[in-house]
Amino acid sequence: MRKAGFPGGVHPPDRKEASRDEAIRRAPVPEVLVVPMSQHLGAPCAPTVEVGEHVRRGQVVGAVDAMVSAPVHSPVDGEVTAIVRVMLASGVMAQAVEITPAADQDFGSFERIPDAESVAELVRAAGIVGLGGATFPAAVKLSPPKDMRIHTVILNGCECEPYLTCDHRLMLEQPQRVVKGAEIIREAVGASRAVIAVEDNKPDAASALGAVSGADVDVHVLPTHYPQGAEKQLILAVLGKEVPHGKLPAATGALVHNVGTAAAIADAVELRRPLMERVVTVTGKVASPANLLTLLGTPAQVLVDEAGGLTGDVGRLIAGGPMTGNGLADLSIPVIKGTSGIVALPAEETPPAVCGDQPCIRCSRCVSACPMYLQPYAIGIYANRSDWDGTERYKALDCIECGCCSYACPTNRPLVQLIRRAKHALMERGAKL
Repeated sequence: MRKAGFPGGVHPPDRKEASRDEAIRRAPVPEVLVVPMSQHLGAPCAPTVEVGEHVRRGQVVGAVDAMVSAPVHSPVDGEVTAIVRVMLASGVMAQAVEITPAADQDFGSFERIPDAESVAELVRAAGIVGLGGATFPAAVKLSPPKDMRIHTVILNGCECEPYLTCDHRLMLEQPQRVVKGAEIIREAVGASRAVIAVEDNKPDAASALGAVSGADVDVHVLPTHYPQGAEKQLILAVLGKEVPHGKLPAATGALVHNVGTAAAIADAVELRRPLMERVVTVTGKVASPANLLTLLGTPAQVLVDEAGGLTGDVGRLIAGGPMTGNGLADLSIPVIKGTSGIVALPAEETPPAVCGDQPCIRCSRCVSACPMYLQPYAIGIYANRSDWDGTERYKALDCIECGCCSYACPTNRPLVQLIRRAKHALMERGAKL
Protein backbone atom coordinates (compact mmCIF):
# COMPACT_ATOMS: atom_id res chain seq x y z
CA MET A 1 0.00 0.00 0.00
CA ARG A 2 1.12 3.58 -0.62
CA LYS A 3 -0.23 7.10 -0.54
CA ALA A 4 -0.30 9.59 -3.37
CA GLY A 5 -2.32 12.62 -4.42
CA PHE A 6 -3.13 15.30 -7.01
CA PRO A 7 -3.21 19.11 -7.00
CA GLY A 8 -6.35 21.19 -6.52
CA GLY A 9 -9.57 19.79 -5.14
CA VAL A 10 -11.42 20.52 -1.92
CA HIS A 11 -12.05 18.85 1.44
CA PRO A 12 -15.79 18.88 2.18
CA PRO A 13 -16.96 17.14 5.39
CA ASP A 14 -17.46 13.51 4.39
CA ARG A 15 -20.69 13.00 6.39
CA LYS A 16 -20.32 9.21 6.04
CA GLU A 17 -20.65 8.29 9.72
CA ALA A 18 -24.44 7.88 9.55
CA SER A 19 -24.38 4.94 7.11
CA ARG A 20 -20.83 3.56 6.94
CA ASP A 21 -21.47 0.91 9.64
CA GLU A 22 -24.81 -0.16 8.18
CA ALA A 23 -24.47 -3.57 6.52
CA ILE A 24 -25.98 -4.02 3.08
CA ARG A 25 -29.52 -5.38 3.20
CA ARG A 26 -32.10 -5.97 0.50
CA ALA A 27 -34.65 -3.24 -0.14
CA PRO A 28 -38.32 -4.21 -0.38
CA VAL A 29 -39.77 -5.25 -3.71
CA PRO A 30 -42.03 -2.36 -4.79
CA GLU A 31 -45.59 -2.86 -5.97
CA VAL A 32 -44.53 -1.66 -9.41
CA LEU A 33 -41.07 -1.34 -10.98
CA VAL A 34 -40.52 1.38 -13.58
CA VAL A 35 -37.47 0.27 -15.58
CA PRO A 36 -36.12 3.09 -17.82
CA MET A 37 -34.70 2.31 -21.24
CA SER A 38 -32.01 4.95 -20.79
CA GLN A 39 -29.79 3.97 -17.85
CA HIS A 40 -26.47 4.66 -19.54
CA LEU A 41 -24.54 7.12 -21.64
CA GLY A 42 -25.19 6.57 -25.32
CA ALA A 43 -28.16 5.44 -27.37
CA PRO A 44 -31.30 4.60 -25.37
CA CYS A 45 -32.79 1.14 -25.68
CA ALA A 46 -36.16 0.32 -27.21
CA PRO A 47 -38.57 -1.99 -25.36
CA THR A 48 -38.39 -5.62 -26.51
CA VAL A 49 -41.52 -6.66 -24.60
CA GLU A 50 -45.22 -5.88 -24.87
CA VAL A 51 -47.92 -5.00 -22.38
CA GLY A 52 -49.36 -8.17 -20.86
CA GLU A 53 -46.20 -10.20 -21.43
CA HIS A 54 -44.83 -12.27 -18.55
CA VAL A 55 -41.10 -11.73 -18.01
CA ARG A 56 -38.45 -13.59 -16.07
CA ARG A 57 -35.89 -12.06 -13.76
CA GLY A 58 -32.87 -11.35 -15.97
CA GLN A 59 -34.83 -11.30 -19.26
CA VAL A 60 -33.88 -8.55 -21.72
CA VAL A 61 -36.67 -5.93 -21.79
CA GLY A 62 -34.80 -3.22 -23.71
CA ALA A 63 -32.10 -3.37 -26.39
CA VAL A 64 -30.41 -1.38 -29.16
CA ASP A 65 -27.71 -2.16 -31.74
CA ALA A 66 -25.60 0.99 -31.11
CA MET A 67 -22.03 0.37 -29.94
CA VAL A 68 -22.25 2.87 -27.06
CA SER A 69 -25.24 1.46 -25.22
CA ALA A 70 -26.22 -1.35 -22.88
CA PRO A 71 -29.27 -3.63 -22.77
CA VAL A 72 -31.76 -3.46 -19.90
CA HIS A 73 -33.03 -6.52 -18.02
CA SER A 74 -36.07 -7.24 -15.87
CA PRO A 75 -35.10 -7.27 -12.18
CA VAL A 76 -38.04 -9.56 -11.28
CA ASP A 77 -40.40 -12.24 -12.44
CA GLY A 78 -43.58 -10.40 -13.28
CA GLU A 79 -45.94 -8.95 -15.87
CA VAL A 80 -45.44 -5.95 -18.13
CA THR A 81 -48.31 -3.64 -17.31
CA ALA A 82 -47.43 -0.54 -19.33
CA ILE A 83 -44.89 1.18 -21.57
CA VAL A 84 -44.61 4.72 -20.21
CA ARG A 85 -42.47 7.84 -20.26
CA VAL A 86 -40.85 8.88 -16.99
CA MET A 87 -38.61 11.64 -15.77
CA LEU A 88 -35.14 10.60 -14.60
CA ALA A 89 -33.17 12.36 -11.87
CA SER A 90 -31.22 14.18 -14.61
CA GLY A 91 -34.46 15.84 -15.75
CA VAL A 92 -34.47 13.84 -19.00
CA MET A 93 -37.69 12.13 -20.08
CA ALA A 94 -37.20 8.49 -21.03
CA GLN A 95 -39.27 5.54 -22.15
CA ALA A 96 -39.72 2.88 -19.48
CA VAL A 97 -41.17 -0.60 -19.05
CA GLU A 98 -43.54 -0.87 -16.09
CA ILE A 99 -43.45 -4.32 -14.45
CA THR A 100 -45.71 -5.64 -11.71
CA PRO A 101 -43.67 -8.21 -9.76
CA ALA A 102 -45.02 -11.70 -9.07
CA ALA A 103 -45.97 -12.40 -5.46
CA ASP A 104 -42.98 -14.67 -4.79
CA GLN A 105 -39.47 -13.79 -5.96
CA ASP A 106 -36.47 -16.12 -6.01
CA PHE A 107 -33.49 -13.74 -6.16
CA GLY A 108 -31.10 -16.63 -6.70
CA SER A 109 -32.85 -17.56 -9.93
CA PHE A 110 -32.48 -15.54 -13.14
CA GLU A 111 -32.26 -15.88 -16.90
CA ARG A 112 -28.55 -16.28 -17.62
CA ILE A 113 -26.85 -14.24 -20.31
CA PRO A 114 -25.65 -16.37 -23.25
CA ASP A 115 -22.07 -17.56 -23.52
CA ALA A 116 -19.75 -15.38 -25.60
CA GLU A 117 -16.26 -15.47 -27.03
CA SER A 118 -14.91 -12.52 -25.05
CA VAL A 119 -15.30 -10.82 -21.69
CA ALA A 120 -16.36 -7.62 -23.47
CA GLU A 121 -19.24 -9.45 -25.17
CA LEU A 122 -20.37 -10.97 -21.88
CA VAL A 123 -20.23 -7.58 -20.18
CA ARG A 124 -22.26 -5.97 -22.94
CA ALA A 125 -24.87 -8.75 -22.82
CA ALA A 126 -25.10 -8.25 -19.06
CA GLY A 127 -25.90 -4.55 -19.50
CA ILE A 128 -23.07 -3.41 -17.24
CA VAL A 129 -22.21 0.28 -17.10
CA GLY A 130 -20.09 2.44 -14.83
CA LEU A 131 -21.75 2.16 -11.40
CA GLY A 132 -19.86 5.09 -9.91
CA GLY A 133 -22.37 7.41 -11.56
CA ALA A 134 -20.90 7.98 -15.03
CA THR A 135 -22.89 5.04 -16.54
CA PHE A 136 -20.51 4.69 -19.51
CA PRO A 137 -21.01 1.21 -21.04
CA ALA A 138 -18.31 -1.03 -19.54
CA ALA A 139 -17.93 -3.17 -22.66
CA VAL A 140 -16.66 -0.17 -24.63
CA LYS A 141 -13.92 0.43 -22.07
CA LEU A 142 -12.92 -3.23 -22.33
CA SER A 143 -12.23 -2.70 -26.05
CA PRO A 144 -9.62 0.10 -26.07
CA PRO A 145 -8.14 1.38 -29.35
CA LYS A 146 -5.61 -1.08 -30.76
CA ASP A 147 -2.84 1.52 -30.73
CA MET A 148 -3.25 2.10 -26.96
CA ARG A 149 -1.79 -0.69 -24.86
CA ILE A 150 -3.27 -0.97 -21.37
CA HIS A 151 -0.67 -1.87 -18.74
CA THR A 152 -2.58 -0.94 -15.55
CA VAL A 153 -6.19 -1.51 -14.51
CA ILE A 154 -7.29 0.83 -11.72
CA LEU A 155 -10.40 0.16 -9.68
CA ASN A 156 -11.91 3.24 -8.08
CA GLY A 157 -12.81 2.48 -4.48
CA CYS A 158 -12.26 6.04 -3.32
CA GLU A 159 -15.96 6.94 -3.03
CA CYS A 160 -14.93 10.56 -2.46
CA GLU A 161 -18.48 11.99 -2.60
CA PRO A 162 -19.74 13.05 0.84
CA TYR A 163 -22.49 10.93 2.45
CA LEU A 164 -22.15 7.89 0.14
CA THR A 165 -21.02 4.54 1.58
CA CYS A 166 -22.35 1.94 -0.88
CA ASP A 167 -18.89 1.21 -2.33
CA HIS A 168 -17.35 1.16 1.15
CA ARG A 169 -19.76 -1.53 2.31
CA LEU A 170 -19.30 -3.53 -0.90
CA MET A 171 -15.50 -3.57 -0.50
CA LEU A 172 -15.81 -4.45 3.18
CA GLU A 173 -18.47 -7.15 2.88
CA GLN A 174 -17.69 -8.68 -0.53
CA PRO A 175 -14.00 -8.03 -1.26
CA GLN A 176 -13.67 -11.31 -3.17
CA ARG A 177 -16.12 -10.13 -5.84
CA VAL A 178 -14.21 -6.86 -6.26
CA VAL A 179 -10.80 -8.58 -6.50
CA LYS A 180 -12.13 -11.21 -8.91
CA GLY A 181 -13.50 -8.42 -11.10
CA ALA A 182 -10.09 -6.72 -11.09
CA GLU A 183 -8.42 -9.96 -12.18
CA ILE A 184 -10.96 -10.57 -14.96
CA ILE A 185 -10.58 -7.02 -16.32
CA ARG A 186 -6.78 -7.21 -16.16
CA GLU A 187 -6.72 -10.45 -18.14
CA ALA A 188 -9.32 -9.20 -20.63
CA VAL A 189 -7.26 -6.16 -21.65
CA GLY A 190 -3.84 -7.81 -21.30
CA ALA A 191 -2.65 -5.51 -18.50
CA SER A 192 0.31 -6.50 -16.37
CA ARG A 193 -1.17 -5.32 -13.08
CA ALA A 194 -4.31 -4.14 -11.33
CA VAL A 195 -4.58 -1.53 -8.59
CA ILE A 196 -7.54 -0.95 -6.25
CA ALA A 197 -7.46 2.64 -4.99
CA VAL A 198 -9.11 3.35 -1.63
CA GLU A 199 -9.17 6.64 0.31
CA ASP A 200 -7.59 6.56 3.76
CA ASN A 201 -10.92 7.19 5.51
CA LYS A 202 -11.80 3.54 4.73
CA PRO A 203 -8.95 1.55 6.37
CA ASP A 204 -11.21 -1.43 7.06
CA ALA A 205 -12.12 -1.71 3.35
CA ALA A 206 -8.45 -1.46 2.33
CA SER A 207 -7.56 -4.21 4.82
CA ALA A 208 -10.41 -6.45 3.61
CA LEU A 209 -9.29 -6.10 0.00
CA GLY A 210 -5.64 -6.61 0.88
CA ALA A 211 -6.48 -9.84 2.71
CA VAL A 212 -7.91 -11.47 -0.44
CA SER A 213 -5.74 -9.84 -3.13
CA GLY A 214 -3.23 -11.96 -4.99
CA ALA A 215 0.18 -10.99 -6.30
CA ASP A 216 -1.29 -9.32 -9.40
CA VAL A 217 -3.69 -6.99 -7.52
CA ASP A 218 -2.33 -4.15 -5.35
CA VAL A 219 -4.29 -2.01 -2.90
CA HIS A 220 -3.23 1.65 -2.88
CA VAL A 221 -4.36 3.90 -0.03
CA LEU A 222 -4.83 7.49 -1.18
CA PRO A 223 -5.47 10.68 0.82
CA THR A 224 -9.08 11.62 1.46
CA HIS A 225 -9.30 14.46 -1.02
CA TYR A 226 -12.21 15.35 -3.30
CA PRO A 227 -12.39 14.49 -6.27
CA GLN A 228 -9.88 11.68 -5.73
CA GLY A 229 -12.17 9.21 -7.49
CA ALA A 230 -12.42 11.19 -10.73
CA GLU A 231 -10.85 9.19 -13.55
CA LYS A 232 -8.14 11.66 -14.54
CA GLN A 233 -7.22 12.51 -10.95
CA LEU A 234 -7.04 8.83 -10.07
CA ILE A 235 -4.66 8.11 -12.94
CA LEU A 236 -2.48 11.03 -11.87
CA ALA A 237 -2.47 9.88 -8.24
CA VAL A 238 -1.69 6.23 -9.02
CA LEU A 239 0.58 6.50 -12.06
CA GLY A 240 1.83 10.09 -11.91
CA LYS A 241 0.59 10.62 -15.49
CA GLU A 242 -1.72 13.31 -16.83
CA VAL A 243 -4.30 12.45 -19.47
CA PRO A 244 -3.37 14.66 -22.45
CA HIS A 245 -5.91 17.27 -23.55
CA GLY A 246 -8.33 15.74 -26.04
CA LYS A 247 -7.09 12.18 -25.45
CA LEU A 248 -8.70 9.12 -23.90
CA PRO A 249 -7.48 7.96 -20.47
CA ALA A 250 -6.22 4.85 -22.28
CA ALA A 251 -3.50 7.07 -23.78
CA THR A 252 -1.74 6.83 -20.39
CA GLY A 253 -1.88 3.03 -20.46
CA ALA A 254 -4.55 2.96 -17.74
CA LEU A 255 -8.11 1.67 -17.64
CA VAL A 256 -10.37 2.79 -14.76
CA HIS A 257 -13.50 1.03 -13.48
CA ASN A 258 -15.55 1.51 -10.33
CA VAL A 259 -15.37 -1.28 -7.71
CA GLY A 260 -19.10 -1.90 -8.08
CA THR A 261 -18.66 -2.25 -11.83
CA ALA A 262 -15.86 -4.75 -11.28
CA ALA A 263 -18.04 -6.83 -8.95
CA ALA A 264 -20.83 -6.83 -11.55
CA ILE A 265 -18.32 -7.94 -14.21
CA ALA A 266 -17.27 -10.83 -11.97
CA ASP A 267 -20.93 -11.87 -11.67
CA ALA A 268 -21.41 -11.69 -15.44
CA VAL A 269 -18.34 -13.81 -16.21
CA GLU A 270 -18.62 -16.35 -13.40
CA LEU A 271 -22.40 -16.63 -12.98
CA ARG A 272 -23.67 -15.26 -16.31
CA ARG A 273 -25.78 -12.83 -14.23
CA PRO A 274 -27.03 -9.61 -15.84
CA LEU A 275 -27.09 -6.29 -13.99
CA MET A 276 -30.50 -6.07 -12.32
CA GLU A 277 -29.79 -4.42 -8.96
CA ARG A 278 -27.25 -2.27 -7.16
CA VAL A 279 -26.42 -1.00 -3.66
CA VAL A 280 -27.83 2.46 -2.90
CA THR A 281 -26.96 4.56 0.16
CA VAL A 282 -29.99 6.29 1.71
CA THR A 283 -28.84 8.90 4.20
CA GLY A 284 -28.96 12.47 5.42
CA LYS A 285 -32.17 13.61 7.10
CA VAL A 286 -33.74 10.16 7.30
CA ALA A 287 -34.59 8.24 10.48
CA SER A 288 -32.43 5.15 9.80
CA PRO A 289 -29.68 5.61 7.19
CA ALA A 290 -29.02 2.43 5.22
CA ASN A 291 -27.18 0.74 2.37
CA LEU A 292 -29.84 -1.06 0.37
CA LEU A 293 -29.47 -3.68 -2.36
CA THR A 294 -32.07 -2.21 -4.69
CA LEU A 295 -33.85 -3.56 -7.76
CA LEU A 296 -33.41 -1.23 -10.72
CA GLY A 297 -36.64 0.64 -11.36
CA THR A 298 -37.53 0.95 -7.68
CA PRO A 299 -39.10 4.36 -6.91
CA ALA A 300 -36.97 6.49 -4.56
CA GLN A 301 -39.95 6.72 -2.20
CA VAL A 302 -39.61 3.00 -1.38
CA LEU A 303 -36.02 3.51 -0.25
CA VAL A 304 -36.80 6.59 1.82
CA ASP A 305 -39.62 4.68 3.53
CA GLU A 306 -37.28 1.74 4.22
CA ALA A 307 -34.86 4.21 5.84
CA GLY A 308 -37.58 5.35 8.23
CA GLY A 309 -38.77 8.37 6.28
CA LEU A 310 -37.61 11.97 6.18
CA THR A 311 -36.83 13.81 9.39
CA GLY A 312 -36.16 17.43 10.31
CA ASP A 313 -35.60 20.27 7.91
CA VAL A 314 -34.71 18.82 4.49
CA GLY A 315 -33.27 21.37 2.10
CA ARG A 316 -32.95 19.20 -0.98
CA LEU A 317 -33.33 15.57 -2.09
CA ILE A 318 -30.48 14.34 -4.26
CA ALA A 319 -29.90 11.26 -6.42
CA GLY A 320 -26.19 10.60 -6.02
CA GLY A 321 -23.95 12.73 -3.83
CA PRO A 322 -24.17 16.44 -2.99
CA MET A 323 -21.20 17.42 -5.16
CA THR A 324 -22.26 15.85 -8.47
CA GLY A 325 -25.75 14.44 -7.92
CA ASN A 326 -29.05 15.65 -9.36
CA GLY A 327 -31.92 17.13 -7.38
CA LEU A 328 -35.01 14.94 -7.28
CA ALA A 329 -38.18 16.60 -8.50
CA ASP A 330 -40.18 14.04 -6.50
CA LEU A 331 -39.74 10.61 -4.93
CA SER A 332 -41.49 8.72 -7.73
CA ILE A 333 -38.30 8.91 -9.81
CA PRO A 334 -36.84 5.39 -10.25
CA VAL A 335 -33.43 4.08 -9.27
CA ILE A 336 -31.26 3.40 -12.31
CA LYS A 337 -27.83 1.83 -12.79
CA GLY A 338 -26.01 5.06 -11.93
CA THR A 339 -27.96 5.84 -8.74
CA SER A 340 -25.39 5.52 -5.96
CA GLY A 341 -27.40 7.27 -3.28
CA ILE A 342 -30.54 9.06 -2.18
CA VAL A 343 -29.44 11.93 0.08
CA ALA A 344 -31.83 14.10 2.07
CA LEU A 345 -29.55 17.10 2.38
CA PRO A 346 -30.11 19.22 5.51
CA ALA A 347 -31.37 22.74 4.87
CA GLU A 348 -28.23 24.24 6.45
CA GLU A 349 -26.07 22.45 3.87
CA THR A 350 -28.17 23.50 0.90
CA PRO A 351 -26.73 26.43 -1.09
CA PRO A 352 -29.19 29.30 -1.54
CA ALA A 353 -31.13 29.32 -4.79
CA VAL A 354 -29.70 31.68 -7.38
CA CYS A 355 -31.10 32.97 -10.65
CA GLY A 356 -28.53 33.20 -13.43
CA ASP A 357 -24.91 34.20 -12.82
CA GLN A 358 -23.73 36.21 -9.81
CA PRO A 359 -21.03 38.90 -9.69
CA CYS A 360 -17.53 37.42 -9.58
CA ILE A 361 -15.35 39.01 -6.89
CA ARG A 362 -12.11 37.71 -8.50
CA CYS A 363 -11.03 35.84 -5.38
CA SER A 364 -9.58 32.98 -7.50
CA ARG A 365 -10.78 30.29 -5.08
CA CYS A 366 -12.35 28.37 -7.96
CA VAL A 367 -9.02 28.42 -9.79
CA SER A 368 -7.18 27.03 -6.76
CA ALA A 369 -9.83 24.34 -6.27
CA CYS A 370 -10.08 23.18 -9.89
CA PRO A 371 -8.28 19.82 -10.28
CA MET A 372 -8.15 20.35 -14.07
CA TYR A 373 -6.15 23.63 -13.91
CA LEU A 374 -9.05 25.58 -15.45
CA GLN A 375 -10.33 29.08 -14.76
CA PRO A 376 -13.97 28.33 -13.92
CA TYR A 377 -14.87 31.95 -13.17
CA ALA A 378 -13.96 32.96 -16.73
CA ILE A 379 -15.83 30.06 -18.33
CA GLY A 380 -18.85 31.02 -16.25
CA ILE A 381 -18.71 34.64 -17.37
CA TYR A 382 -18.49 33.69 -21.05
CA ALA A 383 -21.21 31.03 -20.67
CA ASN A 384 -23.54 33.59 -19.12
CA ARG A 385 -23.04 35.74 -22.25
CA SER A 386 -23.55 32.72 -24.54
CA ASP A 387 -20.06 33.42 -25.87
CA TRP A 388 -19.18 29.84 -26.72
CA ASP A 389 -15.93 30.80 -28.46
CA GLY A 390 -14.79 32.29 -25.17
CA THR A 391 -15.69 29.16 -23.23
CA GLU A 392 -13.81 27.04 -25.76
CA ARG A 393 -10.68 29.22 -25.44
CA TYR A 394 -10.78 28.55 -21.69
CA LYS A 395 -11.14 24.80 -22.39
CA ALA A 396 -14.61 24.28 -20.99
CA LEU A 397 -14.70 20.77 -22.44
CA ASP A 398 -11.90 19.71 -20.08
CA CYS A 399 -14.20 20.28 -17.10
CA ILE A 400 -15.06 17.04 -15.27
CA GLU A 401 -18.07 18.65 -13.51
CA CYS A 402 -16.78 17.68 -10.07
CA GLY A 403 -18.34 20.73 -8.41
CA CYS A 404 -15.17 21.94 -6.66
CA CYS A 405 -15.54 25.43 -8.14
CA SER A 406 -19.13 25.85 -6.97
CA TYR A 407 -18.20 24.50 -3.54
CA ALA A 408 -15.31 26.97 -3.19
CA CYS A 409 -17.14 30.05 -4.55
CA PRO A 410 -18.00 32.48 -1.72
CA THR A 411 -20.76 34.14 -3.77
CA ASN A 412 -22.44 30.84 -4.72
CA ARG A 413 -22.12 31.32 -8.46
CA PRO A 414 -23.69 28.34 -10.27
CA LEU A 415 -20.40 27.59 -11.99
CA VAL A 416 -20.97 23.90 -12.69
CA GLN A 417 -24.34 24.59 -14.29
CA LEU A 418 -22.86 27.38 -16.44
CA ILE A 419 -19.94 25.21 -17.55
CA ARG A 420 -22.26 22.28 -18.25
CA ARG A 421 -24.33 24.60 -20.43
CA ALA A 422 -21.19 25.67 -22.29
CA LYS A 423 -20.09 22.07 -22.84
CA HIS A 424 -23.50 21.16 -24.22
CA ALA A 425 -23.42 24.10 -26.64
CA LEU A 426 -19.87 23.30 -27.80
CA MET A 427 -20.64 19.63 -28.38
CA GLU A 428 -23.80 20.53 -30.26
CA ARG A 429 -21.76 22.55 -32.72
CA GLY A 430 -19.25 19.73 -33.16
CA ALA A 431 -16.43 20.30 -30.68
CA LYS A 432 -14.83 17.12 -29.38
CA LEU A 433 -14.20 16.10 -25.77
